[in-house]
Amino acid sequence: MSLIVVGSMAFDAIETPFGRSDKIVGGAATYIAWSASNFTKPIQQISVVGGDFPQEELDMLVKRGVNLEGVQVKKDKKSFFWSGRYHMDMNTRDTLETQLNVLGEFEPVVPRSYQGADILMLGNLSPAVQLSVIDQMQKRPRLIVLDTMNFWMETALPDLETVLSKIDVLLVNDSEARQLSGQYSLVRAAKEIIKMGPKFLIIKKGEHGALLFHDDHVFFAPALPLEEVFDPTGAGDTFAGGFAGYLDNTKDFSFEGMKSAIIVGSAIASFCVEKFGTTRLKELSKNDIDERIQEFVDLVNFDISLVAG
Repeated sequence: MSLIVVGSMAFDAIETPFGRSDKIVGGAATYIAWSASNFTKPIQQISVVGGDFPQEELDMLVKRGVNLEGVQVKKDKKSFFWSGRYHMDMNTRDTLETQLNVLGEFEPVVPRSYQGADILMLGNLSPAVQLSVIDQMQKRPRLIVLDTMNFWMETALPDLETVLSKIDVLLVNDSEARQLSGQYSLVRAAKEIIKMGPKFLIIKKGEHGALLFHDDHVFFAPALPLEEVFDPTGAGDTFAGGFAGYLDNTKDFSFEGMKSAIIVGSAIASFCVEKFGTTRLKELSKNDIDERIQEFVDLVNFDISLVAG
C-alpha cells in the first residue's frame, strides 16, 4: 500500500460561535495524513514547514506511520499561518489573516522512495505546485485525487485546467462546482467538469452530505446529523484523507468502491468537527470509527415495498 499526500502543514487560529483557539497545528496535509493513516501506512508526505513547526507534532506523525522524507524544513523561516472566524451557520467564514511564509516559495520534491505509489492525493495548493508533483512521478499512480478551491479558479484557471486534464478524482464544494462549470444545476455542472478530465467528481455540500458523479451514475451520501459542530476547519481535508486512505487499503477504484470510500470519508470528517484542530483525530480508535461508519449505514439503509398502481 502506498499513498502520497501533498499539501500544507501549518498553523491556524480559529474563532467559532462556540469558542476560539490560540495558534494550533493545522494544514491540509496534516488533516489528510491523520485521517488516511487509520486505513493505510505508510503515508508519504510532501510539504514544507518553518523552524517554528513543533518537533513533537512531526514525531507524532512519524509514530502514526507518516514518512516525512518529502517534508522540507526551513529552519530560519516561519510556517504558513491562517486565521479565520466562522459564522453561526458554520458553513461560512471570514479569513482574518493569511501569512504564506514558507508556502509562498514551496517547490515540492518527490523523493525516489515515493516513486511507484498507487494513489497521489493532491491537497489544496496552487495548480502549478500540484502539476509539478504529477510531472515528477516516473510512473503515473493508479489514482490521482485533486482538491482545489475558488481562489485558484479566479487566479490560475489555465494551470488548473491543465491539472484537471491529468487527474482521476476531483473534490470541490457545490459553489466551486458551479463556478468552475458555469452551471447552476449540479448535474449539469458535473457533466461539464467531467469533460475537463476527471473520471469521478465529488461535490461536497457540508452538513448536507456529498454527491459522487461518474459517467451517468450518481450517488448521494448524507452527512451524519450531529448535535454539536465545534470547529469545521479541516473537515474537507479529513474527508479527503479518509476517502484516499480507504481506497489505498481496498484498491477498489470502481464506482462501487468510491461509494464506500465516500461513506468512510464522511464518517471520519464527522469526528473532526467535534473539537478544535486535529485534537479529535488523534483520539480515535478503530472501534470509534467502526461504530461511526455503522451509524452512516443505519442512516441510509431501509426496505420499501412498491405500491402497485
